[in-house]
Order: sequence, then structure tokens, then C-alpha cells
Amino acid sequence: MPRPCKPRHCRAHSGDRVFKPRSIPMSELSSIRLELGELEAMRLCDVERYDQERAGQRMGVSRGTIQRLLKRGRTKVIKALVESAALVIERGEQDEDLHPHPG
Repeated sequence: MPRPCKPRHCRAHSGDRVFKPRSIPMSELSSIRLELGELEAMRLCDVERYDQERAGQRMGVSRGTIQRLLKRGRTKVIKALVESAALVIERGEQDEDLHPHPG
């Protein structure tokens, strides 16, 4: 039996929930779902410049989980850009604690 998933501590996302190509109606676009945990892992590693170990500590998960979140998240963002798809940011099943973390 696999271990239960650890909850992922994510900062609240207060920005837009959907990013899409300009001038194309949503009804004509495919959608790609980006989980809040994937966005948080990318924010911590790519914007805040945390190493994966420290990002994992901030999110309450292992370094391996951060690696998987980064790979999935980056793949989804690139796919949305290349395929002109809408990127929809949504809370994932393991995402919790949606309040800003101090410092």
C-alpha cells in the first residue's frame, strides 16, 4: 500500500486564474490545468531562487516531490505556450494552507 500524500503548503494565488492567447475565445481553446502546488514549486525555485531542498521545506514535502512538481508544472506551461492553449490555475488535491507564508 503506498504512503498517503503529504499536504503541500502553498502561498495564496491572488492573480488571474486563467491565462490564454489574446483574441481567441475560451470556447475555441483547449485548457491545461496547472495545480497550485506546481505553480508554488516553480515560484520558489525559479523566482525566489530557492534550491529544491529549501523549497521542499517551505512546502512541507520532499526534494523528490519538488522535482516532480517542477517537471510537471514547467511541461504544462511550455505546452500551453507552444500549443496556444489556455492555462488554468486550480487548487490540487494535496494543496492546502493557502495563506501567505511569512518571510
